[in-house]
Amino acid sequence: MNEDLDTVKKQDRRRHGKPDGYHHGDLRAALIAAATLCLRERGVDGFSLREAARRAGVSPAAPQHHFGDARGLLTAVATQGFRKLGNALADADAETVDRTERIRGQGRAYLRFALGHPAEFDTMWRCARIDTAEPSYKESSRRAFGLLEAAVAGRPYEPQSPLPGEADPRAVACWSLVHGLARLALDGVFGPPDVAEAAIDGMLGPVMDCLVV
Repeated sequence: MNEDLDTVKKQDRRRHGKPDGYHHGDLRAALIAAATLCLRERGVDGFSLREAARRAGVSPAAPQHHFGDARGLLTAVATQGFRKLGNALADADAETVDRTERIRGQGRAYLRFALGHPAEFDTMWRCARIDTAEPSYKESSRRAFGLLEAAVAGRPYEPQSPLPGEADPRAVACWSLVHGLARLALDGVFGPPDVAEAAIDGMLGPVMDCLVV
């Protein structure tokens, strides 16, 4: 009986655009999930705090308690995106100790993340719409870049080590290349996501090998 009732509730949430797993016991997480759904459908420019609240099933004023305004909620979405990206890069980095393969592996992980999470990926870089000085955002974004920088430098990533005063130009070049390819893939230049990933994977290694010496 309880299982049937839970199924009905989940179906009702989906019909009203509410994310699975929603419950008032974790309103912050529910609002981030609702905002992400909204971003996937409307993009950053079509996002509104009121719509995120509606999808989470709470009053329009409720998000202000946790995020203050739309900028705060978008920053939370971007922060969560960077955490997921960092985890993907860390998983790829753990598969090998070879410097070149670490760089290639992180490049593939970056592309897969972008193709699998287009709304979050777009929001992460919309600096005019988010608070890039927010501590959690800074920590998660620095971790993601720190993993790439460590791979390019051929050293282990150490979470507690501060980033150098100036970014390694080789790491910036690799990041720019992969980010540009990811953006082109999201714009449909390389075809459907599965086709794009295969096409980019073939060109990624040789091009990055030229950048990193």
